[in-house]
Amino acid sequence: MARSTAPSTRRPRTKTRRTAALDQYFSSYISFGLHTTVCVGCFFILYILVLVCLVPMLDQANQASESLPNGPLDGARLPHAPGQEKLAQAASAMRKKLRKIRKGKGVSDESLLEAAIAEFEVLQAKKKDKNQQQETGKLRASHKKDRAGFVVLGMHRSGTSMLSGLLVTGMGYNVGGPLIQPNFDNEKGFFERIDVVLQNDEFFSHQNIGWSFNMREYDYKLALKQKRSGEVKFKEGERALRFLNDSSNAPWLQKDPRMSIALKTWLELLNTEPAAVFTYRHPLEVAMSLHKREDSISIEHGLRMWIVYNQRAIENSAGLCRVFTSNEEVLSNPLEEVKRVSKELTQKCGVPSPPKSLTEEEVEKFVDAKLVHNKNKAKDKAAAQQRVLATHGDCEVRDEISDKINGSFEGQRAMDLYLKAMKMYCDFKSGEAYKDGYVWPTLP
Repeated sequence: MARSTAPSTRRPRTKTRRTAALDQYFSSYISFGLHTTVCVGCFFILYILVLVCLVPMLDQANQASESLPNGPLDGARLPHAPGQEKLAQAASAMRKKLRKIRKGKGVSDESLLEAAIAEFEVLQAKKKDKNQQQETGKLRASHKKDRAGFVVLGMHRSGTSMLSGLLVTGMGYNVGGPLIQPNFDNEKGFFERIDVVLQNDEFFSHQNIGWSFNMREYDYKLALKQKRSGEVKFKEGERALRFLNDSSNAPWLQKDPRMSIALKTWLELLNTEPAAVFTYRHPLEVAMSLHKREDSISIEHGLRMWIVYNQRAIENSAGLCRVFTSNEEVLSNPLEEVKRVSKELTQKCGVPSPPKSLTEEEVEKFVDAKLVHNKNKAKDKAAAQQRVLATHGDCEVRDEISDKINGSFEGQRAMDLYLKAMKMYCDFKSGEAYKDGYVWPTLP
């Protein structure tokens, strides 16, 4: 018998009935009675009280975290090293600065970082500058200790040979060699190294300069440039530097009047800074001595040379440890004056002491005391009869030149140069010319 295929009359359960049941169950949970409401209210009140108690504790913790080390800026995290305390102070100042910036409005994290980096770089730059100053001071102090010798500066015919001879033969300062041999105008010797003289002449010739002309035009930087390019030959200079830069030759002495002009060139080539001894002589005596030796050099020209050489000697040696003397002082008491110069070189400038002390016997080889006395006596007698042209402090400028020049235009120029040179001479005697800012005479 076949099964009936008619559809069933049972009706399926609908979504509406299920939803209604679920709503009924949920409403049973959210319906509050009196007891439930009281419990929930107490819970929220206790929660708020807990938060109120925790706020001060959180604020203290935040402050403590700000005071803790912050990475590489904090000195406590650095290993112990010189200057650690200073770096820690710098880090502390940095943190204070950051907190101050952080309190501002509208400051982003990126701008905070940039401000911190800028502040740190400023602190580092200050520290670097301070370290450089300390190193410079140490270097200058070491230069004082390392001075192996000194240069003798002064004009030609000014007593540089006599002074150098007393220091070399009388006290044992090392001048090396070979030296220019004694001549008719300097029988005791020049004490000048041939290589240094030849090298200075080489520097001069490439700038159209000679020992007696255009000296004011010398450019020490140009000389160095020409040396480096090979335009100026430096064979003689290399020989001289092998001696001067050899510490085993200390205490050495270098003398060449040309060095008054070329000194700055040599300072760039020496391994250590030398000291300097400056000496001078009455300008008219120098001019007349030059004229006697070489007719081509007039008294006017000799006075001009005196001004240029002595001015350049002082200007070019500025910054060096210097000892000052004069031909007059050496001649008046050679033993004590030369000893004083040597003592100052050692105690003031740090040049090693010479191997021996100067004696009267050595002095007599260079200075004829009787001849010097007679010359000074005759000079003083003549000066008493000469009119005073100018006065500079205690220094009187006497008219020692009128009988040596004529009344021509050239004679007037010689008189003008004489007055300028004598002003310098008086300022050398008083020490005024050795001061910074001294005003040198202008030359036509």
